[in-house]
Amino acid sequence: MSVLVLLLSVAAACCLGVGFVLQQNAAQRAPLGDFLSPRLLLDLVRVPRWLGGIGLMVCGMVLGALALGEGEVTLVEPLLATNLLFALALSRHQTKQPLGRQGWAGLALLAGGVTAFIVAGEPHGGAADPDPLRHWLVLGVMTGGALALAALAKKSPLGSGPALLGVAAGLLYGVQDALTRVSEERFVAGGWAELLGGWQPYAVLVLGVTGLVLVQSAFEMAPLRMSLPALTAAQPLAGIACGVGFLGDRLRTDTAALAWEAAGLAGIVTGIVLLGLHPAMPAGTGGGSSGARASALR
Repeated sequence: MSVLVLLLSVAAACCLGVGFVLQQNAAQRAPLGDFLSPRLLLDLVRVPRWLGGIGLMVCGMVLGALALGEGEVTLVEPLLATNLLFALALSRHQTKQPLGRQGWAGLALLAGGVTAFIVAGEPHGGAADPDPLRHWLVLGVMTGGALALAALAKKSPLGSGPALLGVAAGLLYGVQDALTRVSEERFVAGGWAELLGGWQPYAVLVLGVTGLVLVQSAFEMAPLRMSLPALTAAQPLAGIACGVGFLGDRLRTDTAALAWEAAGLAGIVTGIVLLGLHPAMPAGTGGGSSGARASALR
């Protein structure tokens, strides 16, 4: 694994994790009438803390894009999942909560899962699949699934709604990462004319804004621990699916490697859930009672 890819990915994860915490601190006080509406962003843009969180998130995305330009999606995505470690570090500083057994177990599972997946899978590049049907099938499943989850979340906002929005945003961000990789390849091949002549960079922008609305809506309606684990788990899984599905990324496929890869992914998801549900994660203070929130969202 390239040291540059490792450094860029971890730096991106740090910016993303800290940025998510700052965004949730601000979004939890936003008007509930803006739920799942672009108006939510217009309200939040006047909040300095949110702008700081968005600035860090943009830095994280830029660093992530640079990492994707140097390494495969199947390598970068698991490393980006470590953003939860940095989110927990800031939250723990704010709440003064000790890590405890749950925190240490989550940390070990997440770090061990990322290591197991990368070591066992040995992600490496290959020729991209030229079949457009396969491209659109993978993209359609991911984006269609995200939209369906967002629609379902709107009907059950105070139950599983935040987690559903987190998964939906994670799927979109995973697809966004894959299309960022394609956009970079087009730029390297033919410069700005080649880049802007394709649909991919515009799709990256649309996916980014849509994902941002979903994430802020999830942060607005419930504590960070209700949505961030789902977001952090879904993004690498979607990115890996796109990488293997149509970008030409390759993983080892012998029985032992597949077993360790599956175990690594399971460890990543379990570690994310344990860390995301840790008491140190912000509990949220805005929005009033559950009954008031339910009434406002209707």
